[in-house]
Formats: sequence, C-alpha cells, structure tokens
Amino acid sequence: MKSVQLGDTALSASAVALGIMRMVRLNTADATTVLENVVGNGVNFIDSADIYGVGRSEETFGEALKRSGINRNDLIIQSKGGIILDPNKSEGETVFGQRYDFSKDHLIEAVDGILKRMQIDYLDFFLLHRPDALMEPDQIAAAFDELQAAGKVRHFGVSNFNPMQVELVQSAVSQRLMVNQLQFGVMHSGPVDFGLHTNMSDAGSVNHDGEILEYSRLHKMTIQAWSPYQYGMFEGPFIDNPKFPELNAKLQELADAKGVTKNAIATAWILRHPANMQVILGSMNVQHLQESIAGADVALTKQEWYDVYLAAGNTLP
Repeated sequence: MKSVQLGDTALSASAVALGIMRMVRLNTADATTVLENVVGNGVNFIDSADIYGVGRSEETFGEALKRSGINRNDLIIQSKGGIILDPNKSEGETVFGQRYDFSKDHLIEAVDGILKRMQIDYLDFFLLHRPDALMEPDQIAAAFDELQAAGKVRHFGVSNFNPMQVELVQSAVSQRLMVNQLQFGVMHSGPVDFGLHTNMSDAGSVNHDGEILEYSRLHKMTIQAWSPYQYGMFEGPFIDNPKFPELNAKLQELADAKGVTKNAIATAWILRHPANMQVILGSMNVQHLQESIAGADVALTKQEWYDVYLAAGNTLP
C-alpha cells in the first residue's frame, strides 16, 4: 500500500482511507467484515463526521472496532464537526444542516459525542466541516487548545475551505492545520482545470476554489479527496455510467493494460498528482473497496493521466 505523509507531521497514512458515511446501512457484523477487510488490505486511516448517519455511522463503527479486535492505536481515526443538523430533514444517510457552528462549546461537545459513539479515547485528527460564515477564530482556537490539552485530539484540519478561510483560522490557532478535505476526482477537477486555463476566458478558467491546489502544496496541507468516483456533488458515479462513454472506454483500456479495474484507475489518477493527496473511499461493498484500494499500487504515466483527463471531457488550451 502506498503511503502519504499527513501535513508536516511524521504520521504516515495509507494513500486510501475508509470513509464511514454509509456505515449506517450495516449491522455490526457486516461493518466488522468491512473494517477487517480494508485493514487487511493495508488501509490504516478512518474518516468520519459527527453528522454521518445522524451519528449512527460512528456508533456502528465503534461496535465494529470493538468486535474486530483491531488495535485502535494501529489506526489513524479522523472525524469532522461544526454542522448543526436539521432534524426535520435528516434521516440515515440523508442529512441537511440548519446552520454551521464553530463556537468553542459546540466544537468541544461535538468531539465528546464522537469519542463516545466511536468508543475511543482520542481522535488523531479533527476537522472543521465546511466553513461557518460566522466563525470567530478565537473561539476555534480556544476549542482546539482545550481539546488538545485534554488529550482528546492530536491534530487538526479543515474540510471544503478555500485558502483565505484556512489563513483566517490559522491566524488564530496555535496548531498547524494539516489537512483539507475537498471533493476531487476525474469528474470533479476544478482546481486542476483552473490552473491549466490560466490567462484564458473560457469556462475552465473560472476560479471556484482560490488556488487551493497550489496553496495546499505550498503549505504542506494534505488534500483528502472525497467522493472520488462521483460526478457533480451527489449525482452519482461516473464509472460504468452510459453518460460518459469516452471516459469509461479509456478507463477500461488502462485497466486491461494494468490488470486492474476502472475503479483502480480512477484511484490511481488522483494519486498520480504530485500534491500528495489521499483518497477517501466511501463504499461499504467489500469487492468495490478492494478494487479501489488496488489503485494505490498502480502507476500512471503523465500521458496516461492526461489521456484520462481529456477523456472526461476536459480540454487543454
């Protein structure tokens, strides 16, 4: 399993991670099978958020971890907080927020809830989950300091933040922000598109993310790619989707040449980028997970990377 260095820490993590958003679908026995399988295939990183499954995903994970016999200290466990759910709209995997809240009290309460549901004593990473328009950096700093001093969180980061939002938080907190979890993949490549279309006036030149890719590389922040096999935000997977015949043909061609599956090539495409990214796998299907994990050991040439990029409908100036 290829590994990545997380931020500027000495932590070495698997290049692919298990995201447990959909673990709410599983009973404890099936969740244990998933956990044991991915760990057996070299995955040592678990990603969650307090809102996943309205909290039940973390409860199921905690029971699965206990049943599996896997040593908690052999895993790097991460969760996210800061979204207040709307109880009238949220059920199972379908979750909607009614506000974001980065107040000290809420962030500490969020971590305490995560630890209780997961039945663990500490998080390796805690991320701010989507920017709060009303965030007060001194409140975040106070929460981070208390959580770290209490031994509840070792490292911190953000999710879906642009560079200036990162800078705003970093200006107040004493801890280095190590990671930024962003949607990224073959069919969600905005940060790459913008960089390639610099000094152009076409659609690809629109800057949606504030040079987040270059910023992350300069500041040694690990980008964690969520929904790597989706197009749009939650429209669905692009693999084996008849809407994308050229892309799937190219993925299949490379998969055949390298003895893997299209999922593996889509994983390898993200990991080929020199930004030292990590891929978050969200499936609860053991076969799909194994296929995707295999991509961590597939090396794409520069031409193969660009071939996939162009097959996805992108252009070069």
